[in-house]
Amino acid sequence: MKLDLNIDVKALGKVAVLMGGTSAEREVSKTMSGPGVLKALLSLGVDAHAFDPAERELVELKHEGFDRCFIALHGRHGEDGTVQGALELLGIPYTGSGVMASSIAMDKIMTKRLWLADGLPTPRYVKLAADQQTREHTRAVPDELGLPLFVKPPHEGSSMGATKVVGYSQMQEAVALAARYDSEVLCEEFIDGDELTCPVLGEGLNAVVLPVVRIQAPAGNYDYQNKYFTDSTRYLCPSGLPAEEEQEIQRIVLAAYLSLGCRGWGRADIMLRASDRKPFLLEMNTSPGMTSHSLVPISAKAAGLSYEQLCLWLLAHASLDSAQTQNPH
Repeated sequence: MKLDLNIDVKALGKVAVLMGGTSAEREVSKTMSGPGVLKALLSLGVDAHAFDPAERELVELKHEGFDRCFIALHGRHGEDGTVQGALELLGIPYTGSGVMASSIAMDKIMTKRLWLADGLPTPRYVKLAADQQTREHTRAVPDELGLPLFVKPPHEGSSMGATKVVGYSQMQEAVALAARYDSEVLCEEFIDGDELTCPVLGEGLNAVVLPVVRIQAPAGNYDYQNKYFTDSTRYLCPSGLPAEEEQEIQRIVLAAYLSLGCRGWGRADIMLRASDRKPFLLEMNTSPGMTSHSLVPISAKAAGLSYEQLCLWLLAHASLDSAQTQNPH
């Protein structure tokens, strides 16, 4: 890997680890990802402090002299560009993607549109707007996408509100569940095969793709429970895939990352179709989990990067959108 790990900890200044927040994934951020990152940074001598935007105004970051933020928030108001925009206004550099890339990646439908425009493979889909969630519309979706299929809210993560539909009779209930989280509903073609994920670190020409992780969940059900709260899900890294398949997946993931304008870090979720070994991009996470079960640390470890080194590297590369465009004079 081409990552420079020679980082002056003192030069990072006073650091806020943003955790908790107001999304459906608050508890994972507050009790797992955030504390993990905070502990790692403190162990390396970083002047790091926990900060929950659900309990304190973001402007306090400025008042209390924070120099940069590590965003360990998940979901809405964490990785959708809103907190990034606030930090831009405050002038406090932050980890991860900027406002636009964060906003686009949080919207699975908009992400698909950009990927398809760039010729990148993603499963076929149908969008159901608020006025299209009638029984007539929903029963027509399997005719177009086939069965089984997935129904999910396009702006949530961690499989929140997602249902694998195997019969027509399930459609209305699945759409109603997704609609509790979102006004729009995303119906997506089911890809039968290996479930994979692959992280990227960095920006532009300097971006580095990490090893692919193959996920083996109980009964193939990688849901919220199996992501965070069980030890029965297996994560294989090295993935065990043939070298040429792994390289092709990494190529597609890097292209997907750059297509959305991501920076800092991200993690693409992929399905590898069993019938023809073709990879399909599902989504890009711009504020990935950092729990003991999380996938980016697993991949980084396989590449020789410890959890602590990963956290420090991400923090050291905190930046602002405005810094990318400012005239240095």
